Amino acid sequence: MSKIAVSKLEQLIKNIVLDSQKLKDEFTDAHNVPVNYACIFTQNQSELTEYTSVASKIGQVIEYTPTAPLFKITPIKTIAGSLQLLKIRKFDEDHTDLGDADFTLPNYQQFKDKYLGQPGFSLVSKPGFEMIELRVSDRSVRCYFSNPPLDKQLGLI
Repeated sequence: MSKIAVSKLEQLIKNIVLDSQKLKDEFTDAHNVPVNYACIFTQNQSELTEYTSVASKIGQVIEYTPTAPLFKITPIKTIAGSLQLLKIRKFDEDHTDLGDADFTLPNYQQFKDKYLGQPGFSLVSKPGFEMIELRVSDRSVRCYFSNPPLDKQLGLI
């Protein structure tokens, strides 16, 4: 694989956010909520190495997680607002789609009460936070709604 340019990585991020927003808007009434972070799901070690290398040109790793380095990047304007947090996820068989975007809700509990249990929605519990996943099998992206949002978890807001 040839080296990708920063502009190609940024366009991939914008496409993931756009497709995630379309998915969110189709299945929820949370239409005008901002993106909090995006994640690219790599499909092999070569993509992981390449995307991580390019991401390091537009930001720096602020946290290493078991599945992905998390970058604080120079803000990218997306259809859902300015994006400054990016994960480059290691390949695993449950993440063969392109990626995901996480959106910040004004009222997480109300959203949870309304959508959890509906087709496509599931709860993911992690130490210190939880998130609702929206995953539809014929889509190339997923949506997440975290409580608290990642930028708040990291003390960035």
